[in-house]
Amino acid sequence: MTMITPPPLDQQEDVEMLVPHSDVVEGPQPMEVAQPEAAAAVENPPVEEPPSVKFTWLIPGFTRLNTRKHYSEVFVAGGYKWRVLIFPKGNNVDHLAMYLDVADAASLPYGWCRYSHFGLTVVNQINNRYSVRKETQHQFNSRESDWGFTSFMPLGELYDPTRGYLVNDTVLIEAEVSVRKVLDYWAYDSKKETGFVGLKNQGATCYMNSLLETLYHIPYFRKAVYHMPTTENDAPTASIPLALQSLFYKLQYNDTSVATKELTKSFGWDTYDSFMQHDVQELNRVLCEKLEDKMKGTVVEGTIQKLFEGHQMNYIECINVDYKSTRKESFYDLQLDVKGCKDVYASFDKYVEVERLEGDNKYHAEGHDLQDAKKGVLFMDFPPVLQLQLKRFEYDFMRDIMVKINDRYEFPLQLDLDRENGKYLSPDADKSVRNLYTLHSVLVHSGGVNGGHYYAYIRPTLSDQWYKFDDERVTKEDVNRVLEEQYGGEEELPQNNPGFNNPPFKFTKYSNAYMLVYIRESDKDKIICNVDEKDVAEHLRVRLKKEQEEKEDKRKYKAEAHLFTTVKVARDEDITEQIGKNMYFDLVDHEKVKSFRIEKQTPFLLFKEEVAKEFGVPVELQRFWIWAKRQNHTYRPNRPLLSHEELQMVGHIREASNKANNAELKLFLEIVRGPDERPIPPPAKSFEDILLFFKLYDPENGILRYVGRLMVKNSSKPMDIIGELIQMAGFAPDEEIELFEEIKFQPCVMCEHLDKNMSFKLSQIEDGDIICYQKAISIQENECPYPDVPSFLEYVQNREVVRFRTLEKPNDDEFTMELSKLHSYDDVVDRLAEKIGLDDSSKIRLTPHNCYSQQPKPQPIKYRGVDHLSDMLAHYNQTSDILYYEVLDIPLPELQGLKILNVAFHHASKDEVIIHTIRLPKQSTVGDVINELKTKVELSHQDAELRLLEVFSHKIYKIFVSTERIENINDSYWTLLADEIPEEEKNIGPNARLIHVYHFTKESGPNQVQVHNFGDPFVLVIHEGETLEEIKTRIQKKLHVPDEDFAKWKFASVSTGRPDYLQDTDVVYNRFHQRKDVYGAWEQYLGLEHVDNAPKRAYHNRHAYEKPVKIYN
Repeated sequence: MTMITPPPLDQQEDVEMLVPHSDVVEGPQPMEVAQPEAAAAVENPPVEEPPSVKFTWLIPGFTRLNTRKHYSEVFVAGGYKWRVLIFPKGNNVDHLAMYLDVADAASLPYGWCRYSHFGLTVVNQINNRYSVRKETQHQFNSRESDWGFTSFMPLGELYDPTRGYLVNDTVLIEAEVSVRKVLDYWAYDSKKETGFVGLKNQGATCYMNSLLETLYHIPYFRKAVYHMPTTENDAPTASIPLALQSLFYKLQYNDTSVATKELTKSFGWDTYDSFMQHDVQELNRVLCEKLEDKMKGTVVEGTIQKLFEGHQMNYIECINVDYKSTRKESFYDLQLDVKGCKDVYASFDKYVEVERLEGDNKYHAEGHDLQDAKKGVLFMDFPPVLQLQLKRFEYDFMRDIMVKINDRYEFPLQLDLDRENGKYLSPDADKSVRNLYTLHSVLVHSGGVNGGHYYAYIRPTLSDQWYKFDDERVTKEDVNRVLEEQYGGEEELPQNNPGFNNPPFKFTKYSNAYMLVYIRESDKDKIICNVDEKDVAEHLRVRLKKEQEEKEDKRKYKAEAHLFTTVKVARDEDITEQIGKNMYFDLVDHEKVKSFRIEKQTPFLLFKEEVAKEFGVPVELQRFWIWAKRQNHTYRPNRPLLSHEELQMVGHIREASNKANNAELKLFLEIVRGPDERPIPPPAKSFEDILLFFKLYDPENGILRYVGRLMVKNSSKPMDIIGELIQMAGFAPDEEIELFEEIKFQPCVMCEHLDKNMSFKLSQIEDGDIICYQKAISIQENECPYPDVPSFLEYVQNREVVRFRTLEKPNDDEFTMELSKLHSYDDVVDRLAEKIGLDDSSKIRLTPHNCYSQQPKPQPIKYRGVDHLSDMLAHYNQTSDILYYEVLDIPLPELQGLKILNVAFHHASKDEVIIHTIRLPKQSTVGDVINELKTKVELSHQDAELRLLEVFSHKIYKIFVSTERIENINDSYWTLLADEIPEEEKNIGPNARLIHVYHFTKESGPNQVQVHNFGDPFVLVIHEGETLEEIKTRIQKKLHVPDEDFAKWKFASVSTGRPDYLQDTDVVYNRFHQRKDVYGAWEQYLGLEHVDNAPKRAYHNRHAYEKPVKIYN
């Protein structure tokens, strides 16, 4: 099924900063507010966005998919072929991974690329509101032909049949793709088209970028930031004020987008924080609180309060007696309900709605006992800059999850909070202040509850022209895009066959307003003030001017790169310095030799003069050799430059010598020295002469070093130069030596014995070849670990220093061992056993390292499951140097034949839970597990019976029958809990009922109060007519809770996430309906509300919840 819909569009570019060259006044000065100059911007007609294509993919038999990757059929969008790629069991994480893939990437021509904005959705087939959708954009090319989300949604949610994503073993996926011409995107110049620049996205910092752009475009705020005291000794990465000043200055004067890394480093964030999307509202509060603290004691103290602080009065007023209680509270932003409200005014109406306190909910008025009363909120004053946080996210008690509210919600360009005779204001409010506001910014969230994209619409001077700030890209937008398209709600697709009576197809708009910023009309001139360089401290201007000059030098360097070439000159000294230290194969690392940046049109003879100055070798004593890469991937001096070539320009020589056509010319400088070590003219080289390089190996000490080079005749034999080689090595004249030719080292080492009595020509020795030699191998030396050159080079090529860690301390190196990549599985564990003093190496289990998460992989290495150490260290296209080990109590082959389950046992008469590891043959049953567990735990009495429960998120999902085989039990996601079966549960009569009992707390989330379960759940028998007070006595005895603590507990019947609190006299039996024994957590349970003081136990299936936003510095 394919449908055409109009989409949103997006982003990106690159950087350079230009500081205006003008005489400025020393800053910062005390804050003054001046009127802004008229904003000049080039009119830019709105860009027509391309249509999007919606592709629907139905995947039956989802749980039976046995492939790691699963592709959809090919569909076409924007004239290109696409497909969706999923990893049904996760891509090395416990989340569904999903990507958009270029279907025909392998057959496309060299250099292809295409830019796409796309959204991927896992549809909730029970209620579409809970569908999980994520959006992004990417430029696809041959290296990145797929793009998407490795952690799209938790596998536990996807595979949970009660959640609605997996229905009849079928999953429904949607992809919405719009394609833009790459040229349109990359050629766009935000500064030229709009006068503004954007911010670079560090990975998942679009939420921060949209907030920073909004704050920057409040000029009074920007001026205050400039006036915060900083010094030239401050480092931007350690000072929030300086980093923010630098960022704002670049936003004001740069020609291209600005990076935010200095600012996030000043927050104390690491790379992980930059790739973790947070909440805009939370960041806004945290940042403003931090700046407010930093501004104390400075000329701008109180700026945050002046701009953003308002006050409200909470009151409770008795109806029948003269009593009123009030409390004044300040706020920096207001959270407004979206659900059930059609617009901002409806939200304010709801905000000040009066609540009646009567009946069981009467108010205890001091001196008047319980009274009927009315409770509410009124505003004492509103701030000049009003920030409205729209509650687009809330907790769904029915589903026990957070959801996004995409309902239509309108907001006006002008907001009158004095309407209807000041209905929102308290009697004490200053009525002389006109609370008429103009819309300044709209922050938008596009996507679902699990992720998405943030951007902002802003009109910086409150003119009629709006701008969209979407990370690096800034575009002009019309007011309809800002208002109507950000209200949310649903949109109808145009009918393809209007003549037919087909119902219109509607789709939810996932892009909608999330935060609104209004500026009060009466304060507009003060807030939209003029900010220029006199507001910026001189040291900051100097620092940024220097940055600009450095960037300009780099830009100039890049721009002129085509006029220059890099000449790298290697000498004997470089080879001597590197061989045996940094490298063993070939001759030299060209990255570590002297480089010359030379204009291509420079005569080579002139370049030789530069070399003469650098190395002190006269021009006429220099002979240069050109390096060549051989077919066996070695790099050797190939031939000397001829006299007529030295008359050419440097660029011509580079082009003639370099088939790779890169910007470098690599040369070897041959310097011949006389008896006094002074340079002498190099002898003429005939066709028969060959230049050879020599390395000397010392087997006793395991040392290889470079000893020099010789020019020899190809008709001569190695025997003819033995004397010179002995002299170069410093051996006795009668020393016997062995010679080897170093041929190659990739993909494997090839170093062969050289016959001393065969001519170099017959041995196929040529210019640039390397000959290694050593003393003749004696019986004693044969006891060395590497007695000859080939064995030593083989060792060097394959040696690997491995860092071993334990699973208990996965971030700490326990010790290191030098091993060979060619070592077999047995070699590795045998050496490791010897290292740790273990007699039986089969008791060692190894686990490989995940290079991306920097943690152990989930699955250990099976016994002899890999051939070599190199296989243990490989992770996709990367290689690690870390292995994790553990010592087992039984041999690994024996363990692999067993099923391992971690069972938490809840003691019947003690307040303790102990996790036991049960190992049984895979064909065993749950009954076998229970029998094994009985041998490990302390039972309340000899005949006690146990049961095994499946628990997820502190709720009971299943009670296992004893005959069920354990082979298919998965405790990676579920917790296995065992407890004793009380006698009263063994024979439940018709007047009794079994219920679930869960612990819970009420937590205030960012948008809603939510029930949070914790601790170990259990089942309980309740009897007809039994009151809560009687049940509480049994629960206290079961859980061993002290009286003082138990008195603070509350009890509730919890259904669909909503607690209905019980009184001691309530008959609990009547609150619970009979339930059939079906799989899944029970929707109704008896809830025990109390503080979670228990120490946290690390079960396997705990979700890693998002970290709160923190600014550490």
